Amino acid sequence: MTEYENRPVPEGINYSRENPLKEFLLLCAALLGALAVLLFSLSLAAQKLAPLIPFSMENRLVAQFASSLPARSETERAERIDDYLNQLAAALLAQRELPEGLELKLYYSDSPMINAFATLGGRVYVMNGLLREMDSENALAMVVAHELAHILNRDPIVAMGRGVTVSLALASLSGLGNTGAADWLIQQLGMATISGFTREQERAADAMALEMLQAHYGNVQGAERIFALMDGQRAEPPELFSTHPLSRKRIAVVREFARQHPQHGDLVPLPNFMGEEVE
Repeated sequence: MTEYENRPVPEGINYSRENPLKEFLLLCAALLGALAVLLFSLSLAAQKLAPLIPFSMENRLVAQFASSLPARSETERAERIDDYLNQLAAALLAQRELPEGLELKLYYSDSPMINAFATLGGRVYVMNGLLREMDSENALAMVVAHELAHILNRDPIVAMGRGVTVSLALASLSGLGNTGAADWLIQQLGMATISGFTREQERAADAMALEMLQAHYGNVQGAERIFALMDGQRAEPPELFSTHPLSRKRIAVVREFARQHPQHGDLVPLPNFMGEEVE
């Protein structure tokens, strides 16, 4: 009878010369790189496709979250400011052909925040806190023109499409992580992926706004005002992690634009009712 024996397995047959921790880190880096490419591709696709949505659909979309928009005042002062803002917008856009279906509407809000923003459906909201800080119509016009540029460039619908696309992707991928830290990392990567797009949108809106001011007033006086306010409010994060260019860089762009274009005319004062107290 033939006898069998269990021969010992040679040592080192499954031994890797690479440190297991190093292999793990390389694998993590590869996965994160692939995730970054995926999120960037999804963001880019949304950026290209979202502007194809007609303004009529934007109007229906904005109605879905109307309750989250700033509350509007029914006072006589608020109505006069609404009229004034819409007239200012019309003047700034007098030399531009508006896209089909766009119906611009500018609204005043009693909010004390120093802010203004554009949203879907050609709507722009200007806060009382911002109006209080404006020292001329020119300064306010820069803010209004900037928000109008966002609408003309279709930035609100692009931001919504990109946000929905990336959020859905992150919601699916976050299930891969077993810890809160993994989910946090994925979320941060997603924000870093889309922040570059929003900075470019802001730069493009600044450039178009300066062109509007130059065409309407013959100068860009007062355009620095809003950026100087932003620069003085708080320390800004590194530009890589911000959705906006650094304020000092935006001021430099304004000054360079003024240097390259003939500057004529003076600052235009704001109407007296803009300085009245909120009731």
